[in-house]
Amino acid sequence: MNSKRVALLQAMPIFGAVQAEVLEFIVRTGNSRAVRQGQYFFREGDLAEMMYVLERGTVAVYRNWQGTALKLRQLHSGDCFGEMALLDCQPRSASVLAVEDAVAIEISGAQLSDIYERYPDQFVLIHMNMAREVCRRLRATDQRLFELSMANEHAEIV
Repeated sequence: MNSKRVALLQAMPIFGAVQAEVLEFIVRTGNSRAVRQGQYFFREGDLAEMMYVLERGTVAVYRNWQGTALKLRQLHSGDCFGEMALLDCQPRSASVLAVEDAVAIEISGAQLSDIYERYPDQFVLIHMNMAREVCRRLRATDQRLFELSMANEHAEIV
């Protein structure tokens, strides 16, 4: 099972170019978390201590707006979520709900600290990859915001 988990991590942008030894360390020291359909991995506003790599199942990311939960996206096996928590040390910015029974690898800040002590160059690489992933998502969000803004306004083109 560990080789499947390592292969899953190797296929993810966040772990691109990370040494197999480090990925094996993550799998060996990490926990697996099973969440039943209709249950949450976490809720918006929760304290954040770890990120997740979805092994099986489907989850949906929700954000509350004026008392209504709005679906932002759906994630599948091989996707990750919660990584912002390991970068900005802020409460969760969204909720993640299991759309079907789901299993994920938990990666904690403590594990990343251990990686920092054992493999400092790999720690830097993982954080750079995480920042790139967050930037990709920010670019996509900026594009959606721009498109919505242009659709809702009659902007004067100069």
